Amino acid sequence: MCGIAGWIAYERDLAQETTTLDDMVRTLTGRGPDAGGSWIDGPAALGHRRLAIIDLEGGVQPMEAATPDGRVALTYSGEVYNFRELRDELRGRGHRFRTSSDTEVVLHAYLEWGEAMASRLNGMYAFAVWDGRTQKLVMVRDRMGVKPLFYHRTADGVLFASEPKAIFANPLAKPVVSARGLREFIAFNRPPGETIWDDVAEVVPGTVVTVDRGGIRSHTYWRLESREHTDDLDTTVERVRELLDDTVARQLVADVPTCVLLSGGLDSSAITGLAAAHRAAEGLPLHTFAVDFTGESATFVPTGVHGSRDADFATAMARHAGSAHTDIVLDPTSLADPEVRRRVVIARDSPAGLGDMDVSLYLLFRAIRERSTVALSGEAADEVFGGYGWLHNPAVQEGDTFPWITAGMIGATPNTQPAEMYNLDTLIALNPLEALADHYATAVAEVGRIDSESAHEHRMRVASYLHLTRFLRMMLDRKDRMSMAVGLEVRVPFCDHRLVEYVYNTPWTMKTYDGREKSLLRGATRSLLPQSVIERVKSPYPVVQDWRYAEALQQHAKQLVGEDGPVFQIVSRDWLAESVKAAPETLTAAARNGLERALDTAIWLDAYRPEVRM
Repeated sequence: MCGIAGWIAYERDLAQETTTLDDMVRTLTGRGPDAGGSWIDGPAALGHRRLAIIDLEGGVQPMEAATPDGRVALTYSGEVYNFRELRDELRGRGHRFRTSSDTEVVLHAYLEWGEAMASRLNGMYAFAVWDGRTQKLVMVRDRMGVKPLFYHRTADGVLFASEPKAIFANPLAKPVVSARGLREFIAFNRPPGETIWDDVAEVVPGTVVTVDRGGIRSHTYWRLESREHTDDLDTTVERVRELLDDTVARQLVADVPTCVLLSGGLDSSAITGLAAAHRAAEGLPLHTFAVDFTGESATFVPTGVHGSRDADFATAMARHAGSAHTDIVLDPTSLADPEVRRRVVIARDSPAGLGDMDVSLYLLFRAIRERSTVALSGEAADEVFGGYGWLHNPAVQEGDTFPWITAGMIGATPNTQPAEMYNLDTLIALNPLEALADHYATAVAEVGRIDSESAHEHRMRVASYLHLTRFLRMMLDRKDRMSMAVGLEVRVPFCDHRLVEYVYNTPWTMKTYDGREKSLLRGATRSLLPQSVIERVKSPYPVVQDWRYAEALQQHAKQLVGEDGPVFQIVSRDWLAESVKAAPETLTAAARNGLERALDTAIWLDAYRPEVRM
């Protein structure tokens, strides 16, 4: 996996700036605990932190290729799953390889095809190539945005990194947040290419960004396009199974211990069933992990959002698949630990988190990392196959904003927050709903229409597009930040672009052919699943129900109320003071989420000391 950082400065020799480069790279140690490296050539400085997955000895970075016309170097994060086929093709074109790593394949692919190589890659990746022959930097990000990459324009070049914190380790970049950035994290919406930080942009998924003495340019090498679907239902189900089987097989390849994240839902169970079959054919065991909470087997109460408990279904699926299964059981004390919360906020570079759902994910990944280095996840199945309950709600289907925003307004999501938690003057000044309308209109305009589809089919195509190009990117960022903070590589088979393209263009009537959510996925993997999982109703990532967790939040927030800090430029002190007085067992989900957001914001302001411009 790894973390990357770099600095291009056309007006200076960066050989004199090794300390600054080292400072940038050091912030990414969690992403790459195994090794670090740097490479400097005149105006270019590349840094790397490595999490060794494939070719543990040979994949050292940054990696250089010497050519008659100059040096070409690569700093690379991620995995390219078709690297073996590409290596064979490149060998046929005369290239010679000294390692068995996918990194070297990517470097030689650039030497052979230049920027056009991006469209040949299948995987999750974010990398930068310095081409000394043309004095040009080329930054590439995978199609779905699984791996992050950010950059900051300077007076004579650019800074780039896997995370903004690495950019801010360079004195040329200052953490500044304006009204635009504050609107984004209040409204839970981030337009492509933007971050909450002023002057820090993201490389948009499916995009190549080039930097030379003439400036910064970008072009799209992949976008989600609307096409006519001509396969019948049986053929469609069979094709989905073929694509899933192929991508899971590819993503099981690693030279380190590999496992599956198993929640007991349809998505993770499908990945588990496919992975177990491949491991059995190889004569190898499959390890699976799930999160659970202390005492919840006896005290769990179904809600309108979380109707069932993950651990029961995960156990059933593990038994069915024959996996070696482990429940990671978390208690309220560890979940409410302020130091853990601080690590989570810093890992995200933002207070725009999901409260205990982020904290528990971080602790789950930290525990898994003691046993495994790579984990396969069911992330993205809801966006690909139409799994979110709100997508099947007529009120959401007919809404005129992002579906998850409408769902939040009607209480159909687990992470709503009360508007009254915010400083009223700030909320009025920011007017987040106005910006949201503009972002929504821009996104909808990107969706191509098929002449033969009905108005409802097109509306559901739009909803699918919004989830795949907006909502999913936020979810992928969350999973990447929580996993890489502890050096765990999480792979996401449902983000294989071949599968995404195929299912995106499948009509909504086929995606719901059995009258339920994710019909195509259920049909494609039914033979691998126990009946209990087949019949289970969608349940989101779990939240802790123990009232002692809410009580701990209140105690931490009570300390915050008594302080005089910049957090109250954003958060309402009066609302916070009232919320800490309530009986913890009576706190609504929204109120608890508000407490978490307030605590996260205070930590973020303390850790980053941003200049906030209203």
